[in-house]
Amino acid sequence: MSMAERIEQKLHAALAPVRLEVEDQSHLHAGHAGAREGGESHFAVLIVAEIFSDTSRLARQRLVNEALREELAGSIHALSIRAITPAEASDIVK
Repeated sequence: MSMAERIEQKLHAALAPVRLEVEDQSHLHAGHAGAREGGESHFAVLIVAEIFSDTSRLARQRLVNEALREELAGSIHALSIRAITPAEASDIVK
């Protein structure tokens, strides 16, 4: 299982998103600190979930980080998170 698939699996289980996009951006960081040969070290996540309603941006980040605690302690060097509610997502153009 790829790291992107593992991230998706864990976030679905923990936060029940209505929309989830995980992008491996490791190729953009080749040669930089934390970049590993073969990638799977730098990710961007867009997650839309009801659980984020009435929570601060920081609390949302913490929920995602907690769900991915094991990966962040090991394989993932960088994680960009955009965590929003379904109401906020209506403003996003895909």
